[in-house]
Parts: sequence; C-alpha cells; structure tokens
Amino acid sequence: MCLKHRILILSCFQILILAPTALPGANDLHFYDGTSAADIISGDVFFEIVDPPELRYSYRIRPAKDFGATFNDSLFFHEALLVPTIPLHSCSDIVNQEDIVGHIALSERGECSFVYKAAKAQQAGARAIIITEFIDKGDDSLDHLIEMVDDKMELDVNIPAAFLLGRSGATILRTLKRLHRRAAVINLPVNMTHKPINKMNQPPWIAW
Repeated sequence: MCLKHRILILSCFQILILAPTALPGANDLHFYDGTSAADIISGDVFFEIVDPPELRYSYRIRPAKDFGATFNDSLFFHEALLVPTIPLHSCSDIVNQEDIVGHIALSERGECSFVYKAAKAQQAGARAIIITEFIDKGDDSLDHLIEMVDDKMELDVNIPAAFLLGRSGATILRTLKRLHRRAAVINLPVNMTHKPINKMNQPPWIAW
C-alpha cells in the first residue's frame, strides 16, 4: 500500500475516534433544538411581566388542581397589577385591599392552605391569586412535585389560583421592594404552546 493511502486511512481513523457519539435524548434541553413548551410542560400556564423592566420575562405557573376557576382565553388579564399581599402569607384579612381589588394577588406559601389563601384573596376583591416562595432556596428541583389541591374545608373559591415555580417569587418581591413599587404589571395568560424553548423570554435564573 502506498504512503498516500496509508495517510488517508489514518486520517479517517482519527476522525472516527474524535467524533463523539451522543446518547439518544442526551442534553436535549441544553441544545434547544426547536423543542416547544408543549413538549415538556403539561397543564402549566405562563404570564409575562411588562413593568418594571428589570422583571420583563415570561414566568411559568402551575394552576390549582381541583379548586377555583381556570386560566383560559376567556379570562385574560391585560396589564393587570400583580400585588404582594399584606400580610404576605394571606392567612388573615388582607390589609392592602385597595391595591388588590380587580387585580392579582401574590401570596407566600405556608402558614395555611392554598385554598384558604385563595379565599382570602377573593374576599379582598382579587381576580386571581398566585402563590409562591418568597425565600430564595437556591434549589428548586422539587418544585415540580408541588400541587395545589382542595383541602376539603368547603370554601367557595371562584377565582383562578396557581403556584409560581422556582425562585422567581423571591426575585419579584426583592425587586419590587428595591424599586419601592407596590406591584408589577403583567399579562396573563400568555400562549407559549408552540414556541420553541430558545425563543421564550425566560428569566436568566431559571434552569429548565
């Protein structure tokens, strides 16, 4: 065999060795190869903050499983206020009712049930409630296990309720406090069904 052919065979052999073989499904979400939100999310809803600019991203929430109204096209909030409740846990009468009326309450998880928080927000005149963690745990890997279910207290809740996943709640509250703002301006829901993940304006602190 001539030297030329030997070099050609050696080059091809090196290419075969150096070319990595990816396992099926490996790193699918890291490459963002056109996967849509519908491919990896079941039943979740999105809203977007339009003001303040520091929070201008799309956020993922998980609707209550078996109580309250549903988020759909017939219940659209355009430039509504997302207002942290006082007290934050919403387990007693809400003090800042004048800010809540006609808008969306933002409440902290804990102290009482999801249903009771929703009932208190409804009593204060809120059109919906989003419940979240206001403590930045640094690890949101278990958030997908949280489900908002009826606590069988037989409270009549007619507004939609949802849980905001991840550390977004802590970031939103911290930013509003720093800017001395009582509320953020949001649109809810936002249709992300056919949008590729890499085209979504998701918060930089969220890892899918």
